[in-house]
Amino acid sequence: MNTINVQRVIGETRLTRFHVGMLFWACFIITFDMYDLVMYGSVLPVLIKQWHMTPVEAGAIGSYGFFGMMVGAVLFGILADRFGRTRILVASVILFSVATALCGFAGDPVTFSVFRVLAGLGIGGILPTVIAMLSDYAPQGRANTFVAIVMCFFHVGGILAAIVAMNFIPAFGWQSVYWVAILPVFFLPFMVKYFVDSPAMLVRRGRSEAVRSVLAKVSPSASVPADAVFEGLAVPAPGSPVGALFTKGRALGTVMIWIAFFMCLLMINGLTVWLPNLMVQAGFPLGSSLTFVIVQNLGAIVGTLVLGRLADRRGVKKVLVPMYVIAAIALTLLGLGGNMAILLVLVGITGACTMGAQNISYAFVAEHYPSSMRSTAIGLASAVGRLGAIVGPTFGGVLVMLNLGLEMNFLFFAVPGVIAAIAFLFVPLARRTPAAAALTEPAVPVERQP
Repeated sequence: MNTINVQRVIGETRLTRFHVGMLFWACFIITFDMYDLVMYGSVLPVLIKQWHMTPVEAGAIGSYGFFGMMVGAVLFGILADRFGRTRILVASVILFSVATALCGFAGDPVTFSVFRVLAGLGIGGILPTVIAMLSDYAPQGRANTFVAIVMCFFHVGGILAAIVAMNFIPAFGWQSVYWVAILPVFFLPFMVKYFVDSPAMLVRRGRSEAVRSVLAKVSPSASVPADAVFEGLAVPAPGSPVGALFTKGRALGTVMIWIAFFMCLLMINGLTVWLPNLMVQAGFPLGSSLTFVIVQNLGAIVGTLVLGRLADRRGVKKVLVPMYVIAAIALTLLGLGGNMAILLVLVGITGACTMGAQNISYAFVAEHYPSSMRSTAIGLASAVGRLGAIVGPTFGGVLVMLNLGLEMNFLFFAVPGVIAAIAFLFVPLARRTPAAAALTEPAVPVERQP
């Protein structure tokens, strides 16, 4: 009997064209994922004037998108583990692309809001599915780097949104920037060649040819005979995938991850919204205060890439905990003021240690859970984080209303970073690596398809 350990084959392979293709299209999707979120802020001044909206109404429409993302992360994350990631990913791309494009045809706030919620549902389903897929097929020691690269394209999407808005709105109207979002649908035939279900799901469904095909792409040098029996694949836990997150000693880790995600995104979104305003209060002109936002995002990109590589070498937890502590210190020092150069350095460090660390925290979740529940785990963590993202701007607004002073404002923004660090610290690590654990799984024969 020819026995093939699937996880060993995937882990021991080198970077191949298949990995590059999967990574490229994942980055492409994530770019448009963020494009939709940032675009609303770009067209908001025009919409407020055209539809005579109050600031409260405009803010509510912005929240609808985050609500859709929260629901989509949970719903599609669970469905991806149940029915396969390829189907859910394709459905999510179609949903968010079409719904976003339809925003450009909306003639009133209600219709626009409905399309925003639908787009949010699709957006919420993409990230858990993409990260789980990359984690399934990344070579040993590359998973965190893969996730880090993909997460950087959130910021690329924000830059793309700004460029499109600057050039399209004056020439073609605000509707045109939403029509651009339909582009991913036309590239789906190319994407599906690189997006595949997890090896465990392919084996469970008896798709022997699909298993051999994907292993040949991942590791061209591997020999996979037609009568191969596959091992090293985790068996899904019985019952609800949500309930499985709290079994077999996972309850503490699940709760701590949720707390950390909530605090991380509360801090990040609160800072993103209020940093320019806080720096204006500190005496900097608006143009200079926007420079801080640019530096913050550049720090996030650099931090994501550097921390992703460090996480592959030293472990994600060993990177995340100190990074959030450093972020809290940098934020506290920001409140003390100083010259422009020092403040820019502190803002860059803050971006690297908050946004950058949050980006690779998704890889931490992917590593913490077996493949059979990975999309569910990432989806729920992301959904809880979205709650923090909704609370963050309000949290900052309350601080500003209380007139506590610049020092106290930044100090209070630093507190969630400390809580996140403590929460990640208490996430128990498995005694064995996922790859080592997989080696103890029984062999799983694959029935040949007719």
